[in-house]
Amino acid sequence: MLDPVSLRRAALVLVLAPLLSSPVCAEEAPKVPQAAPPAPPAAPAAAAKREVVKSGTYVLELPLGLQADAAYVPDDNPLTKEKVELGKLLYFDPRLSKDGNLSCAGCHNPFHGFADPWPASRGVGFKLGGRNSPTVINRLFSSDQFWDGRAKDLEEQAHGPLINPVEMAMASHDAVVGEVKKVDAYKPLFKAAYGSDEITMTKIAQAIASYERTVVSGNSPFDRYQAGDKDALSASQVRGWALFQGKANCQTCHVSFNFTDEGYHNLGVGWDPQKKELKDVGRFEVTKNPADKGAFKTPTLRNIVETAPYMHDGSEGTLRQVIELYDRGGNANPNLSPKMKPLNLTPAEKEDLIAFLYALTGEVNNMEPPAKLPGR
Repeated sequence: MLDPVSLRRAALVLVLAPLLSSPVCAEEAPKVPQAAPPAPPAAPAAAAKREVVKSGTYVLELPLGLQADAAYVPDDNPLTKEKVELGKLLYFDPRLSKDGNLSCAGCHNPFHGFADPWPASRGVGFKLGGRNSPTVINRLFSSDQFWDGRAKDLEEQAHGPLINPVEMAMASHDAVVGEVKKVDAYKPLFKAAYGSDEITMTKIAQAIASYERTVVSGNSPFDRYQAGDKDALSASQVRGWALFQGKANCQTCHVSFNFTDEGYHNLGVGWDPQKKELKDVGRFEVTKNPADKGAFKTPTLRNIVETAPYMHDGSEGTLRQVIELYDRGGNANPNLSPKMKPLNLTPAEKEDLIAFLYALTGEVNNMEPPAKLPGR
């Protein structure tokens, strides 16, 4: 009998089958041990305490391994059941795009780790964006959003793609509000969430952000291992965890329970050695600090095997390619992070490291698309 992670991977293959002939999906998949998936958690892990986030009238029980005190919910947008439910409908509603075909989930696909299988996302009219879509998973634990951190929170982030001409391409935020107002079935949902059936862009963004904060992942084999179930990881994964903490130097940036320092670092991704320039200056566009040129936000590693391709430009198609990048110390450029050093990993160590990353695949909360959208 398959465990929940294996079932979700099977569903992922079925849902994304039409995409498997794409250049991204045709990449060589990372090799992992052929042993059977970890057994269900033993008693120590099952009894481990799961923390709870309380916000407004909403109580969110976090999966094993996540820390409630790290959650970020703005004071002016506390969570409520009604707001989360409304936000989920809006998140999956393609009517918020110019052609009525693209929802938030179009680029942040729940069956692809809430990310996108393309190196750069395709918007309305198949226009290409400039970056790979980052995952929505565990954004509860972050304030700044986007690869360059230009949005101060999820509410501000939700405004951007709706009117970006290469994403959802609506003419204006007023146009977004107008489309939602056309659906009479949304009015009682806004009233339930906000006490008034008035529909505004602020309320739309707050609802979407509220839903996204409930998309969290934990209770992975690694979390169960840490909670006392020493059979949750294979021998290879245990070796990979030791490498992660030591020789592989991963914890320089991928720290704490969410495996990210929420910082910005230059790995040399996108550096053109012939032109001696960066294709994307990253964080510099926000801060105008020359030291931030080519720096991008450290992503969480949770459910990382589901979110290929990797890096801000999707240039690394597999985890093996990512590890090769780190093993050589990144790509040399004037702003390369001093944390990037050659690792000299052996082939066996690389395999163990990849095996460990598979152990970070956990249960994702609130990922199922709604059975029906309002007015349909």
